[in-house]
Amino acid sequence: MCIAHTGKVISISKKTALVDFNGVMIEARTGLLNVKPGDAVLVHAGCVLQKVNQNEALEAEKLMSELEMLQ
Repeated sequence: MCIAHTGKVISISKKTALVDFNGVMIEARTGLLNVKPGDAVLVHAGCVLQKVNQNEALEAEKLMSELEMLQ
């Protein structure tokens, strides 16, 4: 099963973004859309798929925390 995760864009460099996933920093390709630092984004397989609003990002983070508790 593949899961996309939400994170916060920290910085932009050419066609990549440094995205923060609760302290874990990942470089993700941004070729599909324009993002800026501070944007909440959905990332899958190293690619930024879409921007999400802050409420969606918080809900996704809460859900992932609940799933981690089940393990």
